[in-house]
Amino acid sequence: MKAVIHYGVSGINGISIQNVKKDKPKPGNVQVRIKAAGLNHRDLFLMKERKEDLDKPVIPGSDGAGIVEAVGDGVQHIQVGDEVIINPTLNWMHASNVPESLEILGIPTDGTFAESAIIPAENVEKKPSFLSWEEAGVLPLAALTAFRALFTRGQVRKGEHVLIPGIGGGVATYALTMAKAIGAKVTVTSRSEEKLKHALEMGADNAIYSNSDWIKSLKGEPVDLIIDSIGPAVFPKFLSVLRPGGRIVQFGRTTGDQVEISLSLFFRNQFSFLATSMGSKEEFKDMLHFIEEHRIRPVIDQVYPLDKAVQAFKRMEEGNQFGNICLTI
Repeated sequence: MKAVIHYGVSGINGISIQNVKKDKPKPGNVQVRIKAAGLNHRDLFLMKERKEDLDKPVIPGSDGAGIVEAVGDGVQHIQVGDEVIINPTLNWMHASNVPESLEILGIPTDGTFAESAIIPAENVEKKPSFLSWEEAGVLPLAALTAFRALFTRGQVRKGEHVLIPGIGGGVATYALTMAKAIGAKVTVTSRSEEKLKHALEMGADNAIYSNSDWIKSLKGEPVDLIIDSIGPAVFPKFLSVLRPGGRIVQFGRTTGDQVEISLSLFFRNQFSFLATSMGSKEEFKDMLHFIEEHRIRPVIDQVYPLDKAVQAFKRMEEGNQFGNICLTI
């Protein structure tokens, strides 16, 4: 089968398209003929950070949707021909504060950027029928991350004011549509006028420049919840706009790992700083129910064929996309 392979060199320069052996599913697994798959910043980070095992070819990719073409022994609830969507979080069953285990499909295990992928049977769910293959293929990782950040960790409620810095990425766009679906007010930030305009068209209530004075841009209106993946580039502004008792939910480090805060300001205002990453099988099923109930569709930036994977990753690396980047297979 044809697959995206990463080995030999760190980063996207280590990507090539090759023909590889197509295995059969072991007991408890299913084989899915991938129709579409989504790129994530996680793929970029892992390929960039691969150092010690570069001599081992691996298929990246966490997101995907397709048609079951074979089932392993012991699998009874899934049949050949089922249209499925893949939950990329492995071995995390319940919506606990801390995962039982946090393993994600795609590096170091083979992932979804191939014509076929072998997946644990417990990690596939019925594809929402109203979504296209491209929409279903890009949904899982980013939508699950946004859902857990907003609802499990952030405990967002109708009427609250949510701030989403760095609109344009997959998680941020899902967070915008999900928060609006339950009646929250949403403000987004970006350095790009085009992205701010697009967010307003999607239903954002406010769209402000990342380098502006946020207090003035928000006209003094405080924020209840901040959903952030940017980190140091914008973090210093958070405490100045957060309502006393407000929450910050952090799930990424696009601009680095280290941030500085005023501890006195933090504890005087009773802020909560919460972390999240991915989500459980339970939350994945709840997320699918939520997007079906509210008919939420992923925002797709660009669609590339599998053999143009390098170009797709270059677009993500440049940071110009709005929404998800998709590979069709």
